[in-house]
Amino acid sequence: MSKGNALTIAMVGTRGVPAAYGGFETAVEEVGRRLSDRGHDVVVYTRGSESRAKKYLGMRVVHLPAVPVKQIETLSHTGFSALHLISRRRPDAAFVFNAANSPFLPLLRLRRVPTALHMDGLEWRRSKWGPRGKAYYRWAEQFGVRTADALIADAPGIADYYTHQFQVPTEMIRYGAPILDAVADGRIEELGLAPGGYHLVVARFEPENHVREIVEGYRRSTAALPLVVVGSAPYSSDYTQSIHDAAAGDDRIRLVGGVYDQELLDALYFHALTYDHGHSVGGTNPSLLRAMGAATAVIAFDVPFNREVLADDGWFFTSVDDVAASFESAESDASGTRAAGTRAQERARDAFRWDDVADAYENLARSLAAKKSIHRLARKARRRAEEW
Repeated sequence: MSKGNALTIAMVGTRGVPAAYGGFETAVEEVGRRLSDRGHDVVVYTRGSESRAKKYLGMRVVHLPAVPVKQIETLSHTGFSALHLISRRRPDAAFVFNAANSPFLPLLRLRRVPTALHMDGLEWRRSKWGPRGKAYYRWAEQFGVRTADALIADAPGIADYYTHQFQVPTEMIRYGAPILDAVADGRIEELGLAPGGYHLVVARFEPENHVREIVEGYRRSTAALPLVVVGSAPYSSDYTQSIHDAAAGDDRIRLVGGVYDQELLDALYFHALTYDHGHSVGGTNPSLLRAMGAATAVIAFDVPFNREVLADDGWFFTSVDDVAASFESAESDASGTRAAGTRAQERARDAFRWDDVADAYENLARSLAAKKSIHRLARKARRRAEEW
């Protein structure tokens, strides 16, 4: 154990820091920097970073390789990280992100490292995985339930899933929302856009993100403001083509591809009239939180995850016709739409604070370090036969 109240905390299973990829990486950076500021020794395992610095925002950074094959990149890096971790001084607690990494938990248990596993969303429902990938994720979920000392869920719906399927509790720890109160409009002018003068989609092109349905609904609508679609799909060429086909011939629809310039992305979120969110299988989605933090009104796919995050304050769709009606409604009352964006930002500011998230991780780390397993009875848990 560390001396005094300070803990040594390892964070494993992501691309690490600096955050430049997704929700996990942002969480590691935002939580890790806060825990470091509070005096904890935070160790982040990182792959693929352009920086080779060994310290970042107070965190210790361990750079390790990964096998550059998509299907095993994450697993290979986590394996190397677990081996490195158990060969060094034992940390007081470890946070492992992604249920797919659960096979490496026994290594940490052998070293008696108390570990919490962040389960993420319902990954096995994603279309990018074939039958073997889906089967692996379902197996990894159960193995993680049995092996981890605690489970982290990022949304009430995910917590409900593990209660229903395995009869085990989870620690419900959300993501935080970046709050944007002012963003210059110069960057969107580079794209020929005006503040409040466009609708925005930011998503990977995957069926469960319903980008095609949003494009088809927008095309069917009488909306006058352009629809800007940010995103691509490295492994779904057929679906990508279907989106391009749906947009073809409509000059209002602008497919701009991936945007990796954070300054430009912030400007796009901040100055859009609506953010259009089709994600359906995750928990608390970082893109949705970013839009809320930018005070942008939301049109969202109608699933419990999205309704809960938005507190039912937005437009919700399940069909192409719903999408069309939502765009028309948002444009017909622009002042009401801006007010909805202001309410979304207020909710983000109150309910999705990174300081609160860091508090929850710190409390869980202390509980783990004190050898208080969250669900000791889960060691023999089995999945229920009925589907969720």
